[in-house]
Amino acid sequence: MSFLEALILGIIQGLTEFLPVSSSGHLELVKALQGQELSGSSSMMMTVVLHFATALSTVIVFRKEISEIFKGLFQFKVNEEFMFAVKIVLSMIPAAIVGVVFNEEIESFFNGKLLFVGAMLILTGLLLFLADKAKNSEKKVSVGNAILIGIAQAIAILPGISRSGATIGTSVLLGIDRTRAARFSFLMVVPLIFGKMAKDMMSSEFKEVLSGASADTISFSVLSVGFIGAFVTGIVACTWMISIVKKSKLSYFSYYCFIVGTLAIGWSLFN
Repeated sequence: MSFLEALILGIIQGLTEFLPVSSSGHLELVKALQGQELSGSSSMMMTVVLHFATALSTVIVFRKEISEIFKGLFQFKVNEEFMFAVKIVLSMIPAAIVGVVFNEEIESFFNGKLLFVGAMLILTGLLLFLADKAKNSEKKVSVGNAILIGIAQAIAILPGISRSGATIGTSVLLGIDRTRAARFSFLMVVPLIFGKMAKDMMSSEFKEVLSGASADTISFSVLSVGFIGAFVTGIVACTWMISIVKKSKLSYFSYYCFIVGTLAIGWSLFN
């Protein structure tokens, strides 16, 4: 993989992790267009690095909120911060179960199936369009809503379904305040990303990379370029997305998903 390809993947990951257009779907599209067939340790290493970059960018943007949550937890009493942490944990459960139980089935979708990716992008666009029409509300995230949003996040494991689009869209349709919806959506994914990274780093393939036993590796400099691209664009996209949700501009992304989804389907059928 060249520096330019790594940078493109990093920028795509950083933008689409937060913008409601599906990071996994776009990475599959970019790989197909570039003719990339990363597999094994190469794919795993780049995935771990890019996800770490976007998780870190989330921590940077929400450092104040995260600090307040930890301070509240260490008071060892049922306060607002404690309940928010409980809701975050509850929202993680559906995706964690799906990721563990259906891991092999999910991986089968990440194999250049652009027809499926295109269909899921159109579905994401439909959800965003409906959410954009929902009335504004001051409602907070409840325990029940946290579980429903978590189910939406679990479905968004599929390539083409935007995680942020699914969680924010579901939140808004449930009547939750748009700013709270965006904040909850971005914070709820951080523990999952670090959990997925820990799982990947414990795998035999990753250990082979660290020991130098695998010939299928990407250089540190190329990984660094991908990391920087994802980290910088992640901070910009995360901040930008919060502003967009406040202004009720989700329909713009729905049109984008409709267009890209249609193009992906066309590429799959006629290429």
